Amino acid sequence: MKEHVAPEQMHFLEEIVAADLAAGKYESILTRFPPEPNGYLHIGHSKSICLNFDLAAKFGGKTNLRYDDTNPSTEETEYVESILADIRWLGFEPANIFYASNYFDQLYEYAKQLIAAGKAYVDFSSPEAVASMKGTPTEAGKPSPYRDTTVEENLAQFERMKNGEYPDGHCTLRAKIDMAAPNMHLRDPYLYRIKHAHHHRTGDKWCIYPMYDWAHGQSDSIEQITHSICTLEFIPHRDLYNWCIEQLGIFPSKQYEFARLNLTYTVMSKRKLLQLVKENYVSGWDDPRMPTISGLRRRGFTADSIRDFARRIGVAKRENLIELSLLEFCVREDLNKKALRRFAVLNPIKVVLTNFPEGQTEWLETENNPEDPEGGKRPLAFTRHLWIEQDDFMENPPPKYFRLSPGGMVRLKSAFIIKCEDLVKNDAGEVVEIHCSYVPESRSGSDTSGLKVQGVIHWLAEGHTETAEVRMYDRLFQVEDPAAEEDFKLAINPNSLEIIHNALIEPALHTAQAGAHFQFTRLGYFCADPDSTDPKKVFNRTVTLKDSWAKGQKK
Repeated sequence: MKEHVAPEQMHFLEEIVAADLAAGKYESILTRFPPEPNGYLHIGHSKSICLNFDLAAKFGGKTNLRYDDTNPSTEETEYVESILADIRWLGFEPANIFYASNYFDQLYEYAKQLIAAGKAYVDFSSPEAVASMKGTPTEAGKPSPYRDTTVEENLAQFERMKNGEYPDGHCTLRAKIDMAAPNMHLRDPYLYRIKHAHHHRTGDKWCIYPMYDWAHGQSDSIEQITHSICTLEFIPHRDLYNWCIEQLGIFPSKQYEFARLNLTYTVMSKRKLLQLVKENYVSGWDDPRMPTISGLRRRGFTADSIRDFARRIGVAKRENLIELSLLEFCVREDLNKKALRRFAVLNPIKVVLTNFPEGQTEWLETENNPEDPEGGKRPLAFTRHLWIEQDDFMENPPPKYFRLSPGGMVRLKSAFIIKCEDLVKNDAGEVVEIHCSYVPESRSGSDTSGLKVQGVIHWLAEGHTETAEVRMYDRLFQVEDPAAEEDFKLAINPNSLEIIHNALIEPALHTAQAGAHFQFTRLGYFCADPDSTDPKKVFNRTVTLKDSWAKGQKK
């Protein structure tokens, strides 16, 4: 165990662990992260991952990864592999990697043990009949006509279930507990169902599969998990968790619950996320608009920022809705320190410096990251013909407009002050070229011009650019709680993706590898996408430089 941590620094689960260790209940703690491999992990899972691994690490314990692979019809090897990759990307390594299917033989023997003790029976009632016999929270249920079948008959029927003698749904194995229990989960719950389906690990060996409530607690016990951390919806399941372990007399793992992560402008349901993928609302599980860990990674979120977010929101006992802006704040904080600065012009308009010599190139320097003293500098070409953002020029500006306008002056970042002298328009009256003069004495770092300007804009020199595709991602949903909508898909933001096919970037971005992070000066944080090719790079916008949504804007 590590050094004692003051109680005021602990959340409630840490207090429980500290008390258990202090009382000598365990020599060390063992937690587990138990995902079902029926989809990709999302940001909500990252909270559980960080909680389980951090909790164990804080007290010198370990954490297992255990795949809850008890439903072969929804599970795929692709999901198994993606889950482990996501956990490792977040910076965690499981002490052991297990599967619930590792324990199918033992779980079957445990079930026979319950039957032999008169605590379980095979029920041939239909699902509808079982539901009608369950009763209500204020009315006791009715016993199944199969509830008092003899132990010998139940063992024989359970064997026949295992041997594949019955079709799907023909019968089930139910625990024999209390049909009048106030907790409905104790009213003879299902333990096994028949499902003739090929399993991704056990093949066709089994045609009966354990229910979650049966597999979960016993798997915890087999692994000797000390603290089984679940989300709040499993509180009603805890009594059954404890009952099964007590009846079997096995290692007493204990279940504890915390509030799951609910995030604004996001859906966390795997079913809903699968709909988005299957119905082509997104390009896949790793679409950068998805809240999946793989989607966030592709968009440019860092593992450090997600871990920081998970720790900032804390561990609570009550459900709450966390602002997506907090996650965006965390990645801005991280990328501000790490991301290389680069110039990019997404919607270019041409600037001609009428007093700069034709054909001449002057080389300037600009910093790679002002937040990093060791970041160094890189060269920038400066020529007569430049490109700036269309949004950085306005022919008829409002008051206190500090970018370029007729007769106005701005500083080109890391370069010179320029003054707008004239405009060239097309037949439609649109400005297509801006003629400016530059002030040679105003070079950044050695300015002797005495001029004071408030606006600073970025730029690129013609002939010293490359073309890139830039994907401007925004929030996938335009309402705060899309899961509360009658049809969550109607809340999808139609402007969640804008593709700029011919953005201009500086040549220093040519070598960007997939996953590399950059701040495009004044535009936001961007990440090189795996779709990038040598002739043409693709960049995804991670976040804007500021939280524009907080101001009711979308950029």
